Amino acid sequence: MRTVVICFMALLPAFAAAAEGVIEVRDVDALRRALAAAGPGSQIRIAPGKYPPGVFASGLRGTAERPIVIEGADPQQPPIFEGGATGWQLSDCAHLTLRHIAVSGQSGNGINIDDGGSYDTPTHHIVLESLHVSRIGPTGNRDGIKLSGVDDFEIRRCTIDGWAGQAIDMVGCHRGLIENCRFVGREGFSQTTGPQTKGGSSQVVIRRCVFQNAGQRAVNLGGSTGMAYFRPPGAKYEARDITVEGCVFSGSQAPIAFVGVDGATVRYNTIYRPSRWVMRILQETTEPGFPPSRNGRFERNLVVFRAAELADTINIGPNTDPGSFRFAENLWYCEDRPQSSRRNLPSPETGGLHGIDPRLEDPANDLFRPRNPQAAPFGAHALPSIDP
Repeated sequence: MRTVVICFMALLPAFAAAAEGVIEVRDVDALRRALAAAGPGSQIRIAPGKYPPGVFASGLRGTAERPIVIEGADPQQPPIFEGGATGWQLSDCAHLTLRHIAVSGQSGNGINIDDGGSYDTPTHHIVLESLHVSRIGPTGNRDGIKLSGVDDFEIRRCTIDGWAGQAIDMVGCHRGLIENCRFVGREGFSQTTGPQTKGGSSQVVIRRCVFQNAGQRAVNLGGSTGMAYFRPPGAKYEARDITVEGCVFSGSQAPIAFVGVDGATVRYNTIYRPSRWVMRILQETTEPGFPPSRNGRFERNLVVFRAAELADTINIGPNTDPGSFRFAENLWYCEDRPQSSRRNLPSPETGGLHGIDPRLEDPANDLFRPRNPQAAPFGAHALPSIDP
């Protein structure tokens, strides 16, 4: 029998009016009752307004044909769960969609989704859509969205604005898609990384996202995880088979970091004025059996940088295998010294172009489409259409 546990840190007067398959809620007590009663096909609609944080639900299980949907009733006025340690926590769930909701001002994590500590039964088939997560932290290891042991997930059209640790922290997550999301750094927040795939994560695609000053490492492919937290247990890689494609990066110390990864592809991205490195190749987990960070591919990217701002093109740390990385058909342009556009890479690049000004539309206003026809085959705007 399914067990559902619901807890709130505060309660207000309640009112709920239920229709067939749809429950309309206007306050936190009604939301608590709706979550307790939810089953396959339930649709919970939350009215606009401010709600106390600390929502916790465990064991919510829909089906592929009849998922559970929890959503703001008005997408233009999402309900706001403000303050506290955590906005929402969902544990041991399946076939569940959370959308049109805002969380803000948490001192811990904004949204936390996990497997309840049962590594052999991951939370699965989760959709997070059109969420706004903001002002999380502002310092320490505090995440906008934290996923632990989540398989077959989609995060679409979400905005994460100001966080401390990771914008999206994935520990032991598999078969995921992060698409059409925005990651915006905020002054006063430490923003260590944007999306991070670690702890045995695999088959994750980050596609068509926008990163604006999104942390020290805008995308962290891999990371550093305690051995007890790897999913599956015994995995000998932080991350494997990760793809970053069609994204736009402006700012950040390093837009791309390969960290203990065993195979990742970064292709058709636009990278504009990183503040220290274009990318990093690092190894932070050195336990026995872990291979060095290896087998990255960097292809068809458009990279615009300034020599005065870079410490180096690539920061290569110890215990890595930089020679296994492959570079192909990237366009490199140095704005302040075009003659220095050619970069030293850890392996020879095939088909790279250097010193050609892509004539980006208006970078000051976040418009990065190249106007030079020679640059059209490179960068985010050149990503081929992906069949659904």
